[in-house]
Amino acid sequence: MTKQYVIGVDYGTDSVRSVLVDAANGQEIASSVFNYPRWRKGLYCKPAENQFRQHPLDYVEGLENTIKDCIRKAGGEAIAPFVKGISVDTTGSTPVAVDATGTPLALTPAFAQNPNAMFVLWKDHTGIGEAEEINAHAQKFDTNYLKYVGGIYSSEWFWAKLLHVLRIDSEVAAALHSWVEHCDWVPFLLTGGTKAEDIKRGRCSAGHKALWAEEFDGLPPDEFFSSLDPLLTGITNKLYTDTYTADVAAGNLSAEWAQRLGLSTNVMVGTGAFDAHMGAVGGQIEPYYLSKVMGTSTCDILVAPNAELEGTLVKGICGQVNGSVIPGMAGLEAGQSAFGDTYAWFKNLLSWPMNNLLSQSTLIDSITAEALREELADLIIPELSRQAALLPVDENTELAIDWFNGRRTPDANQALKGAISGLNLGSDAPRVFRALAEATCFGAKSIVERFISEGIPVKGIIGIGGVAKKSPYIMQMMADVLGMPIRIHQFTHTCALGAAMFAAVVAGIYPNVEAAMQSMGGGFDVSYEPNPALAEVYQKRYSQYQTLGGFIAQQTALKTKTEKQPA
Repeated sequence: MTKQYVIGVDYGTDSVRSVLVDAANGQEIASSVFNYPRWRKGLYCKPAENQFRQHPLDYVEGLENTIKDCIRKAGGEAIAPFVKGISVDTTGSTPVAVDATGTPLALTPAFAQNPNAMFVLWKDHTGIGEAEEINAHAQKFDTNYLKYVGGIYSSEWFWAKLLHVLRIDSEVAAALHSWVEHCDWVPFLLTGGTKAEDIKRGRCSAGHKALWAEEFDGLPPDEFFSSLDPLLTGITNKLYTDTYTADVAAGNLSAEWAQRLGLSTNVMVGTGAFDAHMGAVGGQIEPYYLSKVMGTSTCDILVAPNAELEGTLVKGICGQVNGSVIPGMAGLEAGQSAFGDTYAWFKNLLSWPMNNLLSQSTLIDSITAEALREELADLIIPELSRQAALLPVDENTELAIDWFNGRRTPDANQALKGAISGLNLGSDAPRVFRALAEATCFGAKSIVERFISEGIPVKGIIGIGGVAKKSPYIMQMMADVLGMPIRIHQFTHTCALGAAMFAAVVAGIYPNVEAAMQSMGGGFDVSYEPNPALAEVYQKRYSQYQTLGGFIAQQTALKTKTEKQPA
């Protein structure tokens, strides 16, 4: 039997990874990871202002490097003829301004160093004010245009980011021909597109972030946007009406990219989608199981047969869209704006002396100092986890709120902040770390409870991503807090595997996503079972979390109201 290979490309927050997979069984033949060089230097970002931008060159270089590296590792020219398809997932909402040719403005000389001409990363919250305006504006219309995105529009999404960029940068506004999601632009790039109107827009990104809905026959009308701000007048004519599920081909690999990658133009390229949605497929999602992609943030995906929802609309989540995950099923999305980022923040806090003082040491040379810094940095989280696991679970210990990058779900509010309470002179690093870990688990519990309270059962959890694979301490705690088992998928790059499954469907190797999942899915290698003895204390801790969170939300609302009052 002739071998057939597919490539899944997964764009994360810090890096892009590609996997070359045997379409017959899902076996990884080769994988490659590329860290974005400009992003690693902190270019174009202002964390204190919630500005996070990524240069398209990071994406293009990563795409070429990882695919070529996979092919080289697998056998080079000998294996290239057997590659049949490529599909791509990305973070989102991560849109960019493009010109009439579909080229991101930052790839043109005039805008090469302008952050507003670059991709606005999902975690960029500079559009908080615009999101608030969209939410207030939507109340003026008889049609509820927010009904399929949980009733609350977020600053992490398509329209808030577009309006913010248009308002603050007149040069970008004048040059902008269209506004395009990262997951839609990469397939357009690979297929050699030359006109922005030819970009195939994915159902996933359009439905969850841009207010596209079958009921509306596309996007909300121009009146909705032009009456919000005249800057948006006519914008819908520059965007799209139709959308495509990820099992639909975007086209063939272009001659230019076939040459760059050493592949054939017969390779089919799939329509793009978001990482967690393809990751849910890679993780072999089942109806009513919550797939949690746990990385810098979490993105939580649940699928349900459309007929069984019977018109149910879950309030305060990140949308429910027909076909956004598996064609023929509704995909429901939730998530936490900071998960791994919470641990990374604490790690950076503890690392301040190493990062800033070791270089001044008169006892060791600079090379040794740097090596020591890197060694200790790698040990911090594992050792904190080990020490925290030794602490008794007590309802009267430090308590934290996980809104370090705002709250995504339930009820999006990116103005909210994280908190740590109950500190005393005995509050050492392991105790504070435990409180932060508990907070992220309590945030996960609030999402599960929202689904259940809205009539959507949650049968169990499927864990995907770096935290799920690397942190048994946090996964066991989450199982204990949720009171339900968590299965961890065996594949390391699960989102990329999901993309590869879609590539196999696009290439005609499988008739549908379900068939690809069955043949290419490798199952689960770890399961965490909840400890019933901890159920009562964690329920008390969760009640404390809700009370503290309610106080923070109240204070934030008062502060916002005061700031808006005229002097």
